[in-house]
Parts: sequence; structure tokens; C-alpha cells
Amino acid sequence: MTLLAPHPHTTALVSDRARIAVIIASKGRSAILASMIPYLNRQTLKPVALIIAVTDPADADFDLAALLHPEIDGRILISAPGSCAQRNAALRALPEGIDLVVCYDDDFFPSRTALEGLAHTFASHADVDGVTGRLIADGIGGVGITPDAAESLLRAWDAAHPFDLGSAPVITRDTAGLYGCNMAFRRRAIEGIEFDERLPLYGWQEDVDFASQLAGRRIETPVFTGVHLGTKTGREANGTRLGYSQIVNPHYLWRKGSVSAWDAMELALRNMAANHAKALWPEPWIDRAGRMRGNWKGLVDILTGQADPERIRQW
Repeated sequence: MTLLAPHPHTTALVSDRARIAVIIASKGRSAILASMIPYLNRQTLKPVALIIAVTDPADADFDLAALLHPEIDGRILISAPGSCAQRNAALRALPEGIDLVVCYDDDFFPSRTALEGLAHTFASHADVDGVTGRLIADGIGGVGITPDAAESLLRAWDAAHPFDLGSAPVITRDTAGLYGCNMAFRRRAIEGIEFDERLPLYGWQEDVDFASQLAGRRIETPVFTGVHLGTKTGREANGTRLGYSQIVNPHYLWRKGSVSAWDAMELALRNMAANHAKALWPEPWIDRAGRMRGNWKGLVDILTGQADPERIRQW
């Protein structure tokens, strides 16, 4: 495993009792958002702050103060829509004195020791700027995981994997990008970095782009883990937009220098192949026909020099 030289911002180790802020971007999923908050309350190392960025008060239709542990400072922000815009709004609202910043999806349930394991990982590896977790389970590729099933998985995991501060944190692998549903950064390492708002709406590949700007190592570890429910909220309303992003966003990130030409092409072609292969028997929650149309629109725009991630705002 190749070690990079430590970034000058990361020469000082964070403490195992680091001050952690959790940020969540959410839209139209108030119930599932509320159901993940107890998993923050039960952390063995609680975050000092939770910042939720939504697009409308109805996106967080609950009493946050009543749900949240009193040791955690909670705040709900109203932001322009789009995962990048919402995450940027949350980053700008971070309080002083934060050591680590965690991005969770609104349907991600962390293990009980996830944040303590994260802090221990950063404290043990001064050259690491970004961390993502090897997941216990991920429902994004299927029908999704119910909250009850996720709770069972987490209880079994926590019982079988007690946290040991005396053990060296396990690094599964070094990564090029980080998985947006659970990723974390040193606060000092992301000063001056923002999510690219030219990747609108769901911001396809914004996590890879953001992570590519870190100077230090990006790693995967099983101690910073949990269950990604992959919650489905009805059938995909407009697959054309996502299909276009699946082709054009990797092309844009290649031109920007965030990914290699090979990685961009591989990602785009893999998604295009999946959409065509499953078009005859599409999943009930996915608009495969729309995604195919978007794929071809994107390919034509690349070939004619008109590719622009923001074109999906028109559809």
C-alpha cells in the first residue's frame, strides 16, 4: 500500500474524542430522515453538531430538538435544491472548533461505534484526509432495506464487533473517491473546497469530485460503517435526467480533471449497458426507458460538443 506524504493541514493528529459534525442533505423524505436520528443519539462518541439542509420545511416535518440528544446541537437549514447546493449550505454553517465532518444520506443508519471508529482512524493515520465505510448492507441496488431490517442488521453487527480503542484501525483499501452515503473528512483538509453545483439535482458523482480535491489519502474502513437503506419513494419520475447525468457528468469530471478518461468512460458505459440490459424487464421503481433516452441524449451532446450537466434543469 503506497503512503502519500501527509498534507500540511493534517500533520497534527485529531483526538480519539474529536469534535464531529454530521451534515445531511434531504428532500421529500421527512419520515425516513426522522428515523435515522436515534442512530446518532446512540453513538458511543456523539457528534457535537447535526446540520440538516432541506429545500422546504416539509422536508423535515418534525421537532428536531425533541428527537435529538441534548448533547448534540441540531440545526435545520433551508437551501436551494440539489445535493451539492444543500451540502454546501451545511458546510458553510459549520460551527467553530469542528475536527471532522461526516456526510450521511438521510437513509443511512450508522453502527453504534461508527463515529468513535472514525475518530480513531483519523487519529491513527495523519496522512488520511478522507474516509468512507465498508457497509454492512446497501439497498441501493435493489428494492431497498426496511428500517426494521436495518435495525436487526445493526444490532447483530454491534454485538459481534465491539469497539477496541487499543487496536489499530483496519484499512480495507485506498480509494480514488468516497461513497457519498457515508463519507468523512478532516475539517482543515476541506477548507476552500465545495461540492460542484454545476452537478445539479442529485449531483451524480459529486462525491467522487469532492474527494478528488483532497491532498491526503482517501481510505475505506469497516469501523466507520452502517446500513444504507436505499429507500425508494415511488417510481422514478424522470429517468431522462439521471440517464443524461450518467453519461455527461463523468465526461464533465474528466474534462475538469477529477477522474481519468478511463474511469469516466468505464462508469458511463457500465450504466448505459445496465439500462439497456434491463429495459425489457425494468424494476418497478426505475424508469429504465427514460434513462436510456437520457444516455443517448448525453452521448449525442458529447459528440456534438454540447454536453453540459446543467441541461437536466430544463427537463
